[in-house]
Amino acid sequence: MHSSDGRPREARGARLDDPWYDALASGWGESDDTAAPESTPPVVGDVYLEVQRSAAFRDVRSRYRRFVVPAVAVFLSWYVAYVVAATAAPELMARPVAGAVNVAMVAGLGQFLTTFLFTWAYARHARLRRDRAALELRWETQELARVTQGGAS
Repeated sequence: MHSSDGRPREARGARLDDPWYDALASGWGESDDTAAPESTPPVVGDVYLEVQRSAAFRDVRSRYRRFVVPAVAVFLSWYVAYVVAATAAPELMARPVAGAVNVAMVAGLGQFLTTFLFTWAYARHARLRRDRAALELRWETQELARVTQGGAS
């Protein structure tokens, strides 16, 4: 049997031109504990853990949660109410509102409207209450990470 390039396939073993074979043969992916330094330099990951424990980070997260948790609860309640009403009270949903438009159509369009309304409210809340604090936190984190990486080299 031949491969796609016309050369015979080997029954066993890796081909010599296989890049994964070369990587594994060179010890790639294996840990080498013999060259571990005596004292470990500061790690960039520690900067992120420090920032995560900071009051500024907790403030940004709490502002996010104070908006998102109630908004999700309201939206899911509205959606579940729509689905339950459509299933449990079809005569209510079939009641005409104006001409051929019935309650189900109005409620369904209301779902779209509230989706856009919540998206607008979320973007406004983020812009007014979180973005500036999050951006300042991000710049501080990047500066700390840069200093840590600079000190490690």
